[in-house]
Amino acid sequence: MPFPAPRPGAAALALALAAGSAAAVAGPAAAAGPGLVISEVYGGGGNSGATYTTDFVELVNTGSTAVDVSGWSVQYASASGTSWQVTPLSGTVAPGARYLVAQASGAGGTTPLPPADATGGTALGATSGKVALVTSTTALGCATACAAAPGVRDLVGYGTANDAEGAPAPAASNTTSVARAANGADTDDNAADLTAGAPTPAGGGGAGSGGPDPVAGLRIHDVQGAAHLSPHAGDLVADVPGVVTAVGPNRFWVQDPSPDADPATSEAILVFTGTAPTVAVGDAVTVTGTVTEYRAGGTSSANLTTTELTSPVVTTTATAQPLPAAALVGPGGLRPPGEVIDDDATGSVEEGGTFDPARDGIDFWESLEGMRLRLDDAPVVGPTNSYGESVVVPRGSGVRTARGGIVAREGDFNPERLVVGDALVALPTADVGDRFAGATVGVLDYDFGNFVLQPTSAPVLADGGLRRETTTAARGGELAVATFNVENLDPGDPQATFDRLAGVLVQNLRSPDVVALEEVQDDTGPTDDGVVTAGRTISQLLAAIRAAGGPVYSYRQIDPVDRADGGEPGGNIRNVLLFRTDRGLRFVDTPGGSATTATSVVTDRRGDPHLSASPGRIAPADAAWTSSRKPLAAEFSYRGRSLFVVANHFNSKGGDQPLFGRYQPPAVSSEVQRHQQAQLVRDFVTAIQRRDRDAAVVVLGDLNDFEFSTTADILVGDGSLVDLPRTLPQQERYTYVYQGNSEVLDHILISRGLARRGYAYDVVHVTSEFADQVSDHDPQVVRLRVAGRS
Repeated sequence: MPFPAPRPGAAALALALAAGSAAAVAGPAAAAGPGLVISEVYGGGGNSGATYTTDFVELVNTGSTAVDVSGWSVQYASASGTSWQVTPLSGTVAPGARYLVAQASGAGGTTPLPPADATGGTALGATSGKVALVTSTTALGCATACAAAPGVRDLVGYGTANDAEGAPAPAASNTTSVARAANGADTDDNAADLTAGAPTPAGGGGAGSGGPDPVAGLRIHDVQGAAHLSPHAGDLVADVPGVVTAVGPNRFWVQDPSPDADPATSEAILVFTGTAPTVAVGDAVTVTGTVTEYRAGGTSSANLTTTELTSPVVTTTATAQPLPAAALVGPGGLRPPGEVIDDDATGSVEEGGTFDPARDGIDFWESLEGMRLRLDDAPVVGPTNSYGESVVVPRGSGVRTARGGIVAREGDFNPERLVVGDALVALPTADVGDRFAGATVGVLDYDFGNFVLQPTSAPVLADGGLRRETTTAARGGELAVATFNVENLDPGDPQATFDRLAGVLVQNLRSPDVVALEEVQDDTGPTDDGVVTAGRTISQLLAAIRAAGGPVYSYRQIDPVDRADGGEPGGNIRNVLLFRTDRGLRFVDTPGGSATTATSVVTDRRGDPHLSASPGRIAPADAAWTSSRKPLAAEFSYRGRSLFVVANHFNSKGGDQPLFGRYQPPAVSSEVQRHQQAQLVRDFVTAIQRRDRDAAVVVLGDLNDFEFSTTADILVGDGSLVDLPRTLPQQERYTYVYQGNSEVLDHILISRGLARRGYAYDVVHVTSEFADQVSDHDPQVVRLRVAGRS
């Protein structure tokens, strides 16, 4: 993502603090009196126009004795929320002392917080929310009446909060907090006790009466440790030395020029300042700050954390120092594992498994976190995306496609892959097959489920000369059947999009006889207005095909129930069948198909199979299709023989855990629904083949799963369907490029009878490998001999 990446709105990882024994559970908050209370809440930190760069919660000890907060926590929920985000505390708060808890930061604001006593990553609501001081680190489960929940020592609701002590405090803003009077008076009525005003964060700074003594004498590799989480997470560390290697708008990286002998410990770390750093590359510095494990996306995210020093105090000890040498990754240098991302964790890699950089790709890259790295002549395997990023691999990696990509295979999702980001410099626009000539040097970051190399100077692009493919046209006696995901096509798209798609269909696919289209939106696109018809969308594409010199296509489709088929809200995507009738093909129209009516297999007087409705939907009421596209089944006639076509768009992979996430192996929750969908389609095809074992059947579309997946296995069944991607050589098995992996998501399966007659199958690579895409999927086509004996 372009830098500076805003801190996500969800809560970041609660710090894994080295806490002492937990305090006894206190009584409910609704007992006014001296003690530790929440004195100030500020949620506008880092927002546009904000005063401070960071959200915070401030505590004050109004009592006469010190309070040990080890094992306590500050917790936050949205104004009406029930999900509480936890930031653990540690240390002792002296009588009259204040204790500052830094929370999420952003790119806005003008003033950094003073040194904090504890650091979390929770994004507080700027105007409204609920904050609780709790004598444990167990997340609250209450919706209201939280002041009386076990362990709650104090509760502040502000703005439109649905819970508070008494009435909520007034709303805050980007420039105001809600705060108690200077004496910390607590009458158990937030509205009376707290007022809105300019934020005034204060605390013990981690080293004074509000927090623990800083840990001194550490080097960066001590802070990083040989693990995914720092052994010093939550600690205030003093005077950690290093040389500044890269500077961003609100952070910088430092690396120790005197490394240890352990390859498992990184020698570099990110220092998060929240505002423009005052250091320069080449400065020798010491940093005092809190060791924070920042998790983009919050505590519930599957992302790994980034080890950072936050709320830093930076001292420059020298300038213009030589930078530590960039470690070469690739031939002649460090070699990342070639197949295994992780093979020893059964859950979070932060909590279990063996940290093994020599064998596990996720550990290999973690051991280099923040360090200067170099890749020589790095091949581009993922085109530049909308965020300005590309994906590369070291030379000599994996099974490469003939066009320069790297193939995802069963058991090998290519841990060598590395995103190249544009946080520090703009990158050239690259296609698969290009390379970054010479040395690409940068610092290793982590963002949105991937390790990211942030170059410190712009790579030099060497054009690989990738060209868009064209297939062979169907000859006499051949029928060409294709599938193409047109990526949320609607009339709001530029005319150029329709023209480019038409060009692909006419010129690159050579005007197939049947085309199954996926992701055709309704006539008003993502506007959520109840419109479900798609005639305007389809007609605009058909007109573009004619203008490109293509044939006259007819079409069949079924309008879905509004908002019932998933995809972009309001878009009502659906499957559409285009077909041409000038080469002997005829559509068999059988009325009765609708969004909610299932088509079935029936027989005529001779026992031959037909569809009860053509076009029709397969089991549209089945729960397998909840919020997902329903298959469109149709019957054609070609030279006196029936042809059955089933167009599909199975459940997406959205919600699956990332390959380089903290949970290993990643959970693929989306596949449960795909398996159910595949079984329904398999049963439908079986019903046809039970009546005619030699029936001509084509099942095709975006199945959102690999050729080696259980989804594909279910469709193949006993072999009565042939999955054509499986018939290709391994280096040609891909229809999609995702985060640098060339992989199969789109399939054409044909019945065994059709396969025996002979076929020619081609994935036509015209878009997925290019930065300039008309769709993120490549189309594919099969030329069949439908008529005649098998």
